[in-house]
Amino acid sequence: DDLGGLDPTLSWSADAKSGDIDLTYGIEAAARPTADIASLPRKIWGTASTRVGDWGVTARADLDAQDLSSADIEIDAANDDADLSVHLEANAGDSFSVNKIEATKGIDNDDSRITVTPRYDLNTEEADVVVAYSSGDTEVEVTASKDAQSVTISQQIDDENKISPTLASSGDISVEWERKVGDDGSITTTVKPNDSIDVEWKDADWTANINMPIDGTDITGANVGIKREVNF
Repeated sequence: DDLGGLDPTLSWSADAKSGDIDLTYGIEAAARPTADIASLPRKIWGTASTRVGDWGVTARADLDAQDLSSADIEIDAANDDADLSVHLEANAGDSFSVNKIEATKGIDNDDSRITVTPRYDLNTEEADVVVAYSSGDTEVEVTASKDAQSVTISQQIDDENKISPTLASSGDISVEWERKVGDDGSITTTVKPNDSIDVEWKDADWTANINMPIDGTDITGANVGIKREVNF
């Protein structure tokens, strides 16, 4: 069993440069006592970033350390002058297949900003669009597909507190409360009635996640994850 229900994770990363390409790579491993050292690594990842004309391009690959037969690929391209970005998710193994693609266009107007993000999942053939509006301390995000819609309204209460309720067309409701703690810390609590309470506590390089399923007003369990990022 994992340390009384805990599942600590150790993350390590480093940077390098090859010509005009910036490289970052790392590994995530379980931080638990075991005689089977080969079972500790969980994920190996790497990113490569460069510029192609007016575009900044970053590619990332994630591999399951216990199964190196395939890799999850993410490619991001951004053109700051055009306020346009493209995100692509794919899988590389015996063949290369694109799974998801999305593009974001931003529009600034005085003190407000609007972004429009159409998204398409090639596996499920489902499409939706996310429209976000921000002005001052208020943000509104609407996500709409053929079958479902949701709206999130975020309000910055003060320098430390932000409240974000979400209402879905299915009737589901959730409320997120983000509170800054010190210079490098934050606690984010998300409540989904009759479903779960999720708490994420970030403190510098440490991140703790707690998931508590709920049934009515009863908490039926708790799942805890702890991770520390180590950079060299």
